[in-house]
Amino acid sequence: MLFSSPLFLFLFAPIFFTIYFLTIKKHRNLVILLGSLFFYAWGGPSFVGILLLSLLVDWHIVNLMKNSKDGRIKKFYFIIALLINLFLLIYFKYVNFFISNMNDILNLIHIQELTWPNVILPIGISFIVFHKISYIIEIYREEKEPTEKLTDYIIYIMLFPMAIAGPIIKYKDISDQLTKRESSFDDILYGVLRFSIGLFKKVWIADNVAIVANEVFSVPTNEINIVFSWIGVICYSLQIYYDFSGYADMAIGLSRIMGFKVSENFNSPYISQNITEFWRRWHISLSSWMKNYIYIPLGGNRRSKVRNYFNLWSVFLISGLWHGASWTFIVWGILHGLFIVFDKLFWLKFSLKIPKWINILITYVLVLVAWVFFRSSTIESALQYLKKMFDFSTIFQEVPNSLKSLEFSNVIIFIIIFSIIITFLPSFVQYKTGLIKYNHIFGSTFIKMICILVILLLSITKCVTSSFSPFIYFQF
Repeated sequence: MLFSSPLFLFLFAPIFFTIYFLTIKKHRNLVILLGSLFFYAWGGPSFVGILLLSLLVDWHIVNLMKNSKDGRIKKFYFIIALLINLFLLIYFKYVNFFISNMNDILNLIHIQELTWPNVILPIGISFIVFHKISYIIEIYREEKEPTEKLTDYIIYIMLFPMAIAGPIIKYKDISDQLTKRESSFDDILYGVLRFSIGLFKKVWIADNVAIVANEVFSVPTNEINIVFSWIGVICYSLQIYYDFSGYADMAIGLSRIMGFKVSENFNSPYISQNITEFWRRWHISLSSWMKNYIYIPLGGNRRSKVRNYFNLWSVFLISGLWHGASWTFIVWGILHGLFIVFDKLFWLKFSLKIPKWINILITYVLVLVAWVFFRSSTIESALQYLKKMFDFSTIFQEVPNSLKSLEFSNVIIFIIIFSIIITFLPSFVQYKTGLIKYNHIFGSTFIKMICILVILLLSITKCVTSSFSPFIYFQF
């Protein structure tokens, strides 16, 4: 059930929030629980039973772990809980990938292929498992107490704005809000405004630049020239940013309406002056999760420099694999890991001698190079695409009719220019639009309400007249 679908906008959201605010405070969590389960079941009914069973097992094992006086038994429960959830992630997300690669090897040595039923990827499995692991680790570290009620744990995992595509909220950052929170008029107004902005990002910016990106990447690589190769990947970079940050805005907004205050997920990433800074601004919740639960346990920067670089590279390799069961995602992660290591080795110091705008340009080009692998279906096609991006001899190459007739309507041209301006504008002004100070930008309550009406009207009109367009990160 997409946030941008008429089903959500005209049925689910109005009904859910009407019931929520008509219910007395002590029973509102029950409304969230039922609404979240219905929301998830609408898109993934076959997985609900397995998910609920795993949540029940998690909750009981974690309670046994918490109440254990023996350190060895406590560690045993901890490992069991982790292994159960890692098994869920590995089985549903990677077993097809493993079998496919094993069969490729077996074919080379003329051995009969393995047979295995195709495993369907449950929606949001990556985000759900990471939330579950956060809960297990933080209770084990005694950073937080486990939830008193099973229902509160289920709400943390299944809270419908964030269950499917994040942001990834660590348990300790939201645990107190599960039982004690307020939803003031300012919270509701902020939430609706934030949701409206996210919806606008998705349906007006992301979906429009996607038309160009999808068309370019659908053409055989040998038929595009250097100009269209750059247009395609730039449009894809805008698509994935405004699609994913738009979802995050909507998730944060919907959560705030219910009184949940969750952390930001984006902070104008394309104005970064190096890849290290990029990952402080892009998918912040994933970076924070990786740092807390993988990088630091590996030793972080407390070991030798070589070990530190290996730890950094390993984190990004895992990040690439987390995004998808494909070699292209693995290469994407490896590239970012190498970029980070190069930053530490020499670039962070050297870049201080270079003008800010050149650093931003270099960083953006590196991000675009990595995005080619993220978007491509195979490593071979990604390498061919990259070759076109830097092959100046193709500048006058004839392109196929599909690209000649690509509808660069006035609206799409305006959207591309508009999105580029607002993407890089924060590098020339003092405020940060990723972590928007909405009160400063939108002013009084009256102005906010007018903005909400205008933005919502524009966005809903587009939703009603547009075709189905899922969020990019639903595939992860």
